[in-house]
Amino acid sequence: MNIQITDTVKYIGVDDTTLDLFESQYVIPEGVSYNSYVILDDKIAVMDTVDKRGMQEWEENMKAVLNGRKPDYLVIQHLEPDHAGSIARMVELYPEVTLVGNAKTFAMLPQFFDFDLEGRTLTVKEGDVLSLGAHELTFVMAPMVHWPEVMVTYDKTDKILFAADGFGKFGALSLTADKDWACEARRYYFNIVGKYGTQVQTLLKKAAGLDIAYICPLHGPVLSENLGYYINLYDTWSSYKPENEGVLVAYASIHGNTANVAEYIGELLKAKGVQKVVVSDLAREDMAEAVEDAFRYDRMILCAASYDGGVFPCMQDFLHHLQSKAYQNRKVALVENGSWAPSAGKQMKAMLEPMKNLTLVEPMVTIWSTMKESDRERLEEIVNQMI
Repeated sequence: MNIQITDTVKYIGVDDTTLDLFESQYVIPEGVSYNSYVILDDKIAVMDTVDKRGMQEWEENMKAVLNGRKPDYLVIQHLEPDHAGSIARMVELYPEVTLVGNAKTFAMLPQFFDFDLEGRTLTVKEGDVLSLGAHELTFVMAPMVHWPEVMVTYDKTDKILFAADGFGKFGALSLTADKDWACEARRYYFNIVGKYGTQVQTLLKKAAGLDIAYICPLHGPVLSENLGYYINLYDTWSSYKPENEGVLVAYASIHGNTANVAEYIGELLKAKGVQKVVVSDLAREDMAEAVEDAFRYDRMILCAASYDGGVFPCMQDFLHHLQSKAYQNRKVALVENGSWAPSAGKQMKAMLEPMKNLTLVEPMVTIWSTMKESDRERLEEIVNQMI
């Protein structure tokens, strides 16, 4: 791929269009990119490597850009295998290269590789500067965005923020160049980084003092226009504020009766003027997208069948995801269904109550097997509280 950044900063990343599940759990029908960059100067720095799945192509890209020169530094911003998977190959190709990272980087590196680090490392800390000649790289620590060793790097010369996993998105660059950024960036953010909003906020405050013309993430496109749009979205997401007004109706149905209830609620919301209503079948639709929508909108209605004295498993799984990603600051209503001893509502409440600043609408509606006319009246009551 011929991706132009500046005259001296080159893209050497690769697309992966055959991987089915990112991190073995997130569907990526349009693949993903593993981004890596080269800064050409008196001394040369390579910014991160790529997953071993793309190592051969990455190596070819790197050699083409180096044009016979040897890199002086490999800056390791993030040790997750999709970015650090080719470090050993880098050291094999260029034994004299200096690995640049922070103390946590080099504490963790031997967990992944067994080559000797003696005399090969440069340990940096917050605010340290590495001069390549015309380019000066300033290192900014970003622990738990989303691993403890993460740091980002600012190139003062070309005003580039090398953002590690920040501002990343799903999608191979060759397949998504002309597509909306926010949708797959949002799904990526809340499912990969979402738990660590406080740490992202800290990083955004540090970045606010930098003059940034380009954001170079480790997944997704290089961002160079209207950067305020992307930064404002990250500020919204990481502060757990709703991005849009709307209602997610998420349901877990065994034989279709709870699905009928959820669809009825969705139509009722629309009839009452709610502009954005998303009805999601948790048993069949992408769980990561349901998590994304839960964070995107300011209200949520959960409809679930009782199962084995608890709640139907896909709803339990969904709520577990929301717990682990720090879901908060929303209004939630509950509908349970059961044919005897309904139990879904109790378990949903138990999972929701520890979450921060949630408003739980009362009363919860219980459906006995199938929706009756009297149920419609009670469902309308909770819908009225959600508009």
